[in-house]
Amino acid sequence: MDWTSAGAFFKDPTFDYETRIALGAVSQGVGDAGLVLATIGRIADGDAQSWFDAWVAAAEEADHLAASTYFAKALVVADALATDPADTFQRQVAAWEAYAGERKFVRIDVPYEGATLPGYLLRPDDTGARRPTLVMTNGSDGSMAGLVGYGAGAALERGWNAFLFDGPGQQSMLFQRGVPFRHDWEAVLTPVIDALVTRPDVDADRLTGYGISQGGYWLPRALAFEHRLQAAVVDGGVVDVSRTWNKNLPPQMLDLLRGGDKDTFNGIMASIGGDPAQAREFAFRSRPYGQDNPFDTFRVVQQFRLGDEIQNIRTPMLVLAPDDDQFFAGQSQELYDRLPGAKKLVRFTAATGANWHCQPLARRETHRRMFEFLAG
Repeated sequence: MDWTSAGAFFKDPTFDYETRIALGAVSQGVGDAGLVLATIGRIADGDAQSWFDAWVAAAEEADHLAASTYFAKALVVADALATDPADTFQRQVAAWEAYAGERKFVRIDVPYEGATLPGYLLRPDDTGARRPTLVMTNGSDGSMAGLVGYGAGAALERGWNAFLFDGPGQQSMLFQRGVPFRHDWEAVLTPVIDALVTRPDVDADRLTGYGISQGGYWLPRALAFEHRLQAAVVDGGVVDVSRTWNKNLPPQMLDLLRGGDKDTFNGIMASIGGDPAQAREFAFRSRPYGQDNPFDTFRVVQQFRLGDEIQNIRTPMLVLAPDDDQFFAGQSQELYDRLPGAKKLVRFTAATGANWHCQPLARRETHRRMFEFLAG
């Protein structure tokens, strides 16, 4: 069996990819491979309820960090379930808060547009020592617990802090407050950094950044305006989020979108039958954009692209580029080519099992390359 190939675990692409993420997180101390394999063994391929039930059961057997991660994984199929699993999100949050309490991490509510963004400063210990700090921008659907396996745990191993937060459209900001995504991430990153630079346990001269998945768009966008990070990593690079959405539209639909013909566009979308898995994926991906119909969702997504502002980026940047990126193929190279200043591109290959979006089965090597760059 070629485990680097699509469909190695499930034919359903979401199930298959999420399984890779769960297995990769084991190398970062999140759960056990045996539990992951036992869990996927109970799942009927493509059956949303089966997926949900199996991962909830796994969460109930796991420690707090893995439990929060697995509750979040169960919720990947929330839009395809017959009943609203809101209580599962509360269990996810409770497990994360229990883990954070065990580790004595610091809750920081970041002032943001008359309200706050929920954040946590993860520290190797509670001495209050002044440390380099990695500021992490999550992707479109990732949880804080998931970021522990995607770099935060590696930061702690190296004696660094890591700062995690939910931004607009992410996790608690979406599910509990109903705040949607925004494309101008500088309005998010700048108040985050403002909240960190005055803290005695944060070395303001050694702040670095990391953006994963769609964070590979948000972080470069923010760095065109916010210049206080000493270095940054995007895993991988994203120039245009809308490109992934638009490629699924036939030319007629693109013309309707660009021409502003909302009624016809929505009418055609409503008339299209199709794969339930695709419908589930569309509902899941659409929700954070805060619109109630396909036309307006696609219209908002068009804003999520890098333009001439990229020329204002001053922060040295490492761009990670995996083979077989199923969401933003080729965009890491495109971002790297357009960056004006100090930069480096690192490729991850299928030959070493490091392919797919954000190379889920090669996290130890990913973190090694990341921190070599950030520490340099």
